[in-house]
Amino acid sequence: MALNATIHKVELQVSDMDRHYYAGHALTLARHPSETAERLMVRLLAFALYADERLEFGKGLSDEDEPALWRKAYSGEIELWIELGQPDEARIRKACGRARQVVVVSYGGNAAELWWNKLGHTLGRHRNLSVLDIPAATVAELAALLQRGMRLQALVQDGQLQLISETGAVAVEPLRRMGAAELVG
Repeated sequence: MALNATIHKVELQVSDMDRHYYAGHALTLARHPSETAERLMVRLLAFALYADERLEFGKGLSDEDEPALWRKAYSGEIELWIELGQPDEARIRKACGRARQVVVVSYGGNAAELWWNKLGHTLGRHRNLSVLDIPAATVAELAALLQRGMRLQALVQDGQLQLISETGAVAVEPLRRMGAAELVG
């Protein structure tokens, strides 16, 4: 018997002072049985960092043609492609060829560090690529906020994010491995 996805409903209020973006989003996140709580919350974090009325979640873990999140222009051109974790170099190269801007949000502590040490020098040739790393302790704090129904506020200023829920708050300061100095939406 196949396991079903767990549905998480999120009311997310974003106040992004860096990009002057202020909006509420009613999100439905389907958590595949093989997806960890940490990855789901990093997906939500990536949404908050790059929030836009056209930002969408991709089809999921099993789809090779779609990222975790993306934003398309009204013409269909891919403006923003967001990958999570430690994607292989071929996937990043493909994304950089298809999208105007590509962001990798890595997480996973030592695994993310090893991935960066292996690929970091070769990724520098992609001028439309940014790589952020979320510290393992921060990811654990984010996962602790996870509930089936969540009301969250995301405050973004100077590249830092404060995610506030009814049960607590998490300060997120992504480590910028490469890319623009500011978050670009």
